[in-house]
Amino acid sequence: MFDSLSSRLGDVFGKLRAKGRLSEDDVNVALREVRLALLEADVNLNVVKAFIDRVRVRAIGSEVTKSLTPGQQVIKIVHEELVVTLGDAAVPIVRPDAPPLIILMVGLQGSGKTTTAAKLAKHLKSKGKRPLLVAADLQRPAAIDQLEQLGKRIGVPVFADRTGKPAKVVKASLKAAKDESANVIIVDTAGRLQIDADLMKELEAVKKAANPHETLLVVDAMTGQEAVNVAKGFGQYTAITGLVMTKIDGDARGGAAISAREVTGVPIKFVGTGESLDGLDVFHPDRMASRILGMGDVLSFIEKAEENFDQAEAERAASKMLNSTFDLEDFLEQFQQIKKMGPLQQLIGMLPGAGSALRDVQVDESHLARTEAIIRSMTPGERRNPKTISGSRKRRIAAGSGTRPQDVNGVLKQFSQAQQMMKAMAGGKSPIPGLNMPGMPRTTKKR
Repeated sequence: MFDSLSSRLGDVFGKLRAKGRLSEDDVNVALREVRLALLEADVNLNVVKAFIDRVRVRAIGSEVTKSLTPGQQVIKIVHEELVVTLGDAAVPIVRPDAPPLIILMVGLQGSGKTTTAAKLAKHLKSKGKRPLLVAADLQRPAAIDQLEQLGKRIGVPVFADRTGKPAKVVKASLKAAKDESANVIIVDTAGRLQIDADLMKELEAVKKAANPHETLLVVDAMTGQEAVNVAKGFGQYTAITGLVMTKIDGDARGGAAISAREVTGVPIKFVGTGESLDGLDVFHPDRMASRILGMGDVLSFIEKAEENFDQAEAERAASKMLNSTFDLEDFLEQFQQIKKMGPLQQLIGMLPGAGSALRDVQVDESHLARTEAIIRSMTPGERRNPKTISGSRKRRIAAGSGTRPQDVNGVLKQFSQAQQMMKAMAGGKSPIPGLNMPGMPRTTKKR
């Protein structure tokens, strides 16, 4: 989402870092470019004006002029003020005095509300909660079926009544929650193509029946400033406690995420990425600001690793690497754990400096799929001892994985090189230059 904006800001800050001293004109020129970059990213005009004014006051003062590294100091100021614009600090889901925690999911059709409800249930389940999904969207025929299918996939019960009214369904779900021993109730409500009186009347009845602790508005970040307008519109009719921005990894300019808090006064609590039901993250303004400015997001990267990696398995694999006994079966296991963390392009964006250093590099995810298919087409014995793979076996593996024998050769060669590197590292020697880990995707320059 923020690739273009990060690229523009990176160019501006690169010029600032190159200067030993900064004059007021230097600061004004830089801020003019920052202003244009934000406007092109579809950030609200009033938000841009307020942001630039705050940065200018600090950047032209003694805070920068007395600094030994004025360029870095301006970047620090921009980062701090961007954090303020994004919401200053993460706002967690409230903790009720007594369970169950009741969360109402609202939004327009097409915003990803039903899928987000399931993502939230999975997220809370991973935190030790016992959620119950409630299908209160009776306007869209397939909504109940969709929620039930999603519930099965994540192992969360779904309460539904196709013949009842939404408010009655919600009241009945409160009783069902006790039977299910649920301590979180997530209600998926109906949406419309636009905000209208019927939608708000139904929503008001559902809210009265549910008496929710949280009312989360799901908005599609791909719609840009229209997402902010939707949030303002809902806010005029009902009290919203938080926003969930979906499709934040899409081909959008990012202005909605930057503008939403300041324009609506409502915090962004979660952001949705990708179609996977794991693709819901707590929104941290400081981390998002760092990613926008190309500083990476190491904390989120570590959290994803901790959530998806089996500690015992990771230690076993590390031991085998040091003992030079790491084989293709071990690699396949590690490969699966890395895949759980999300798309590699997204993970690369979390690394400090990756935004600017790799902005023109496109990860070929299909190469990962081919590598996995090749390894899965091998027998357990072949994975443990790749040296036994003869020409005829390579042809069989290629046929089984839908690839070519040359592709099989490539994977085996990369793995052999990686084993040599591990041996060198275990012996305290420098790694062999130019080697690649097996299965790492090819990268290409964007044209």
